[in-house]
Amino acid sequence: MKKNIVIIAGPTASGKTLLSIELSKIINGEIVSADSMQIYKYMDIGSAKPTIDEMQGIPHHMIDIIEPEEEFSVALYRQKAGECIDDIISRGKMPVVVGGTGLYINSLTYPLDFTNTSQDKEYRLYLQKLAENYGGEYIHNMLREIDAESAARLHPNDIKRIIRALEVYKNTGKTMTEYILESRSKEIEYNLAYMGLYMDRQKLYDRINKRVDEMFEKGLVDEVKKLKNMGYNKNMTSMQGIGYKEVFDYLDGIYTLDEVKDIIKQNTRHYAKRQLTWFRREERIHWIDIDKFNDVDEILENMIYYIESKFNLV
Repeated sequence: MKKNIVIIAGPTASGKTLLSIELSKIINGEIVSADSMQIYKYMDIGSAKPTIDEMQGIPHHMIDIIEPEEEFSVALYRQKAGECIDDIISRGKMPVVVGGTGLYINSLTYPLDFTNTSQDKEYRLYLQKLAENYGGEYIHNMLREIDAESAARLHPNDIKRIIRALEVYKNTGKTMTEYILESRSKEIEYNLAYMGLYMDRQKLYDRINKRVDEMFEKGLVDEVKKLKNMGYNKNMTSMQGIGYKEVFDYLDGIYTLDEVKDIIKQNTRHYAKRQLTWFRREERIHWIDIDKFNDVDEILENMIYYIESKFNLV
């Protein structure tokens, strides 16, 4: 028998955190984060991690689970998030998967299996050297030549995932995109109530700009200083998240504070655009246009009606 799970996806700053918490109160839910930055400890402000007060007593899983220097993969996310989902269901509650990392959500919603794509450490080191010597754009262009779709969804700074995509192709002759397409014909273990949030683009960009300003007011610079003092550096995978690598550059004297704020805003807007492009390819999403509703209660009402219809609870 398939397990029921709710998913709330969408671009950064679209309101996923608030709506997921309010929804979880109503449907007896617990939240499973699908955010590739919130998995890291000590990285709270730049990852927009909800505070204890903001969680309002709703349990959150897959947050603060690894140290910033630790390696983490999509396969590991699928394993650990799957364990959280099973635990939530075993206690008679509803798993609510929330986030904007499309690969993490896909790992749960498609039966992706990379067990035959063995790791090639020598090739990885070769690619890492290329990235160090010539920049992320160089290996990003290598990926674009063999898998334009994967290159379009990965930022040139996302060195880890670019290398993984190139490694998969070298070892199997198949692109990451081909693996994803093949997986779509297979059965998964979940019934999905899959919802996506969107709004007028300018309104979203205004919210992003405001959020970045608030991050600096809350102490983003001090957070990155603390990470730097702990021995972390901007070349680590964990520090490639938007907000962190730019503040490292500010601390190194590359940018002024005003410049770094503008760069983070611009990079976040570009990221939100890529997120929307990613999720719009997903035919199973029930899209919720935030602009069409008067308040949060109306949005929640729409969500609950959709969930009940998907799980035959009406």
